[in-house]
Amino acid sequence: MPNENSTGIDVRRPLAERMRPQKLDEVVGQDDIIGDGKILTEIVRKREPVNIIFWGPPGTGKTTLARIIAKEFQADFIEISAVTSGKKDVEKVVERAKQNWNLQTRTVLFVDEIHRFNKAQQDAFLPHVESGLITLIGATTENPSFEVISPLLSRSRVVIVKHLSKSDIIEVLKRAIKAEKATKRVSKAAIDYLAELSGGDARSALGDLELALSLSAKVGIDEVKEAAGRKVPGYDKKGDKHYDNISAFIKSMRGGDADAALYYLARMVQAGEDPKFIARRMVIFASEDIGLAGNGALGLALNAFMAVERIGMPESGLILAHVVTALAKAKKSRQTTDAWYAAQDLARKTGSLPVPIWLRNAPTKLMKDLGFGAGQKWEAGFKLDKNYLPDEIKDTKILQ
Repeated sequence: MPNENSTGIDVRRPLAERMRPQKLDEVVGQDDIIGDGKILTEIVRKREPVNIIFWGPPGTGKTTLARIIAKEFQADFIEISAVTSGKKDVEKVVERAKQNWNLQTRTVLFVDEIHRFNKAQQDAFLPHVESGLITLIGATTENPSFEVISPLLSRSRVVIVKHLSKSDIIEVLKRAIKAEKATKRVSKAAIDYLAELSGGDARSALGDLELALSLSAKVGIDEVKEAAGRKVPGYDKKGDKHYDNISAFIKSMRGGDADAALYYLARMVQAGEDPKFIARRMVIFASEDIGLAGNGALGLALNAFMAVERIGMPESGLILAHVVTALAKAKKSRQTTDAWYAAQDLARKTGSLPVPIWLRNAPTKLMKDLGFGAGQKWEAGFKLDKNYLPDEIKDTKILQ
């Protein structure tokens, strides 16, 4: 029976909270970090305080893992969110940790969305982490290399919490359905659809399941659609998913996989990515990866960029798809790209070498008499029978 307050309103914790694992062996989908010899299992086994930064997508169990570790350490677990907490909250945590220290009790501080704390706020933790007063566990969906200050990062283990697969989400849903004694109420197709919609976010899947169960005695695909509403693909135009998708998009074109390139293009477009950003990367790709193997690719990509600018979405999606397919299927050559990098490297090392005198301008009679521009002729295709590079590097081949 659900718990009720004096008004008769159900005050049960959300299903996602009730289904939160209490031990490491109950956690689904993190085989890379949990198991014999794996990092979290070893940390728990040794019971030695370790500062940890959990990095992974939403709904993959970062908070759960922090709570389990604190429980195994028999520590006082303090949980704050960087979104809602400020300097005073940090001071209260430190004061409580000092009291725990006197009682010979460990303090584990869990900071959700630690990337939301600015540098000064993160600096406030540093002396207490260094002294061992606080064992810090942070959780972030953003790359900690850019979002967590170096001193904290150097004193912590970064643990990647993987995106949950569809089969992982199905396992979580089945456990929840069994716990809710709703096995006969939810169809197999509904479970599959819930997992598909979740985008690897177990919390989202359980929330949709809970709402669907509250709306109908029988839950099928239609009930899930009603409960979930329209789902927008998980995508942050300033975050890692932005860079992950554009990286996969470019690598798919480079590898000649038009299907994958079109797929990542569709993901970015559906998520609201700026089509001009995509088109710019295609222009760069045309020179960087196709180059001399298809000199027309640059013009095609540039025309696509101009068309996107002038036509706009959604029609520009078709233009992008056309050109992406052409770029993916084109022959590839990095000859000019490699030569450009080699030229830059050579210029950095030898940029102070004098230009050969016969290549210099001779605007005065004195300079002509000294040999400036000697032997040059103003003729199309004229080639002087002397080296064009400085003498010290005259035999260097840049374009291979």
